[in-house]
Amino acid sequence: MKRSLSGLLVALAFTACKQEAPGKLEPIPRPPGATAPEPEEAAPTPKAPAVPKDAVVLRWKLVQDAPISFRVNLALDRNAPALESAPAEKPAKADKKKGAKAAPTEPQAPAAARASVPTEYTYVLQLDKNGERQLRVTPNSGAPEDATFSDRGFIIDGLQGPARNLATLVLELPRDPVRPGETWSLGTELTTPDALGTLFRRAPGGERHNRVKLVSVTPGDNGEQVATLEYDLVEQFGGTLSAPRATLPKKDKGAPQADPENAAIEVPNELDDAPPAPAAPPPGTELGATVKVTGKGEFLVKAGQWRSWEGTLSTSLNGPAQPAVNLPAGTYQARITPVSAPQAPQAPQAQETPATTATPPAP
Repeated sequence: MKRSLSGLLVALAFTACKQEAPGKLEPIPRPPGATAPEPEEAAPTPKAPAVPKDAVVLRWKLVQDAPISFRVNLALDRNAPALESAPAEKPAKADKKKGAKAAPTEPQAPAAARASVPTEYTYVLQLDKNGERQLRVTPNSGAPEDATFSDRGFIIDGLQGPARNLATLVLELPRDPVRPGETWSLGTELTTPDALGTLFRRAPGGERHNRVKLVSVTPGDNGEQVATLEYDLVEQFGGTLSAPRATLPKKDKGAPQADPENAAIEVPNELDDAPPAPAAPPPGTELGATVKVTGKGEFLVKAGQWRSWEGTLSTSLNGPAQPAVNLPAGTYQARITPVSAPQAPQAPQAQETPATTATPPAP
């Protein structure tokens, strides 16, 4: 009896294990004679847009462990004619009747300020281990700066002010395929009038255009294509400084009145002997700046780098407008020269010494 009960329990346990979970769905059998459906095709991957036959795609082409290096030289052209600054806002009629004179304009930046501007930049473009494009800019005076950029030379992160503008001029390429005769613009900011503050009243007019043109695409050596680009950028502004609004001092109702008997002893301030801060320009001072960039470059389409690039960077200042300009004052001739990879130092060869015969000792 006991053996039969134990066998019954074992049979019930196996039966419970074989039961399927409740709620399980089973496929409906296909009726006889029905054909099986064809398997669905995978969605096609989107293809890159086709490039027209008469257009080219300009991109920087980097290879791992093979950086591209070149140097940008800026040479001051002392014989270049000065640029004309933008006209400032005309004074009101009431000022003319009173005989008010316009504030004299200050001369351009002195030679000492020009000497502090770097005249040579070395650019190194390379791929890191993660495949990201890295840029290092090393001026001949100052610390190097690092940045990241896209395959068309757009600065993604890093570099500010003059360093970013100059890198944009010599690196940035068009986003889309271009045909000879087509133009595009660069992401430069050659002047910043907002840096003059809220008291600066910008005069209407001025000039601003930003244009790079693909002139031609010609065949080169070994099946190469040479794209010739021309640069024409101008930014100009002018205006005057207005007088700040007068503000009345606020009276503190809770301030105790001065008591002559309990007057505090005044302690002299040690900062009174410090040199005074430079005075701000008086109201009515005319300010303005003109920045002009012209250039021409030859880009190797298949190699993905410059063959040559030359340009002229000119800046003219009217008044103390130096904080608003991101290029050095004066006219500079810019040129790109490639930097060859450093060669491994060779081991010095051992010089052969002439054989000497031993002299026998004296008897």
